[in-house]
Amino acid sequence: MKRIVIAPDSFKECLGAAEVAEAIATGFRKVFPRAEIVKVPLSDGGEGLVNTLVTATHGRIVPCEVTGPTGRKVKAFLGVLGDEKTAVIEMAAASGLHLIPPSERNPLITTTYGTGELIKRALDLGCTRIIVGVGGSATNDGGAGMAQALGARLLGADGKEICAGAAGLRSLEKIDTSNLDPRLKEVSVVVAVDVDNPLCGPNGASYVYGPQKGATPEMLPVLDESLRRFAFILQRDIGVNILNVPGAGAAGGLGGGLMAFLGAQLRSGIEVVLEVVRFEAILQKGADLVVTGEGQLDRQTSFGKVPIGVSKVAKKFGIPVLAIVGAIGEGAEVVFEQGIDSYFSVTPRPMTLEESIGEVRILLKSVAERCARMIKAFL
Repeated sequence: MKRIVIAPDSFKECLGAAEVAEAIATGFRKVFPRAEIVKVPLSDGGEGLVNTLVTATHGRIVPCEVTGPTGRKVKAFLGVLGDEKTAVIEMAAASGLHLIPPSERNPLITTTYGTGELIKRALDLGCTRIIVGVGGSATNDGGAGMAQALGARLLGADGKEICAGAAGLRSLEKIDTSNLDPRLKEVSVVVAVDVDNPLCGPNGASYVYGPQKGATPEMLPVLDESLRRFAFILQRDIGVNILNVPGAGAAGGLGGGLMAFLGAQLRSGIEVVLEVVRFEAILQKGADLVVTGEGQLDRQTSFGKVPIGVSKVAKKFGIPVLAIVGAIGEGAEVVFEQGIDSYFSVTPRPMTLEESIGEVRILLKSVAERCARMIKAFL
């Protein structure tokens, strides 16, 4: 083999995409020491989006202090790409589930205000294009907090600002955007999503993702109705209907809120990333093999995850695609229909999740070497 392209996602809560790529590359180098190995760490719009795009474009990370999901200040960040005009934001950096201990998680009160502050910081830096990744949220406020941070007024019957979170949306009576930051009119916003859930209903933000954010069964209809009320008033006062838009339910409705207040375009996260890193141009130079991967390969992989995005581009050039993954879940075989030629798990024997996480670097190198040896045997 002369050229191998390694383009994985992160293994969430375990290794970043760059570390996964390096471990796989190490295994392949043992078998193909003379091959050119090109590492392209990727993200589908969630964890690692900023680092992926900043690294690919020789940009920079900008540290920020913002309002966290429970109202306490947190240390966050955004990226400015190499063109110095494009900002990239992970909403989870400001409003993510990882910022709240499990015992304190309550999507009735969590806010996206800090995400709005990151957007405002991007405006302060003079950026005219903003990419927002919306994975890993702790929120269910439809982006209400984000809008308030940017100058929108969300008012109750008493004319005062509603309280934070989905609970505040229950008392919402009026939305006033007259003081929305005027710089937003000169900015294009792209939301990188990896889900197509609508805002409300059984497949909406609250019922599907609320439980992982701390919602009890009793909370779910309250959360859903809060977002439904928000959508009704958005349509009445702003003239934007987000209720049934695929992807509007991303990040507890932040996808819809970004559409309504910022005129954002919702796009597949992996497509946005592949475009920015110019993945097609990388493959145009030729490759004998593309290796991709993610933490768990299952039926959900086919819905816009990194391995499928990678395989679609590779198949344009007739390049075989191999996936190396942490675990293989139910329905994984559907990926064979979408361009992945084979997949392998890092776990060579029965082991606990904790054991596999602790040994993941070694396991990745080992399975990559075994895959390479198998390929060499048939060359």
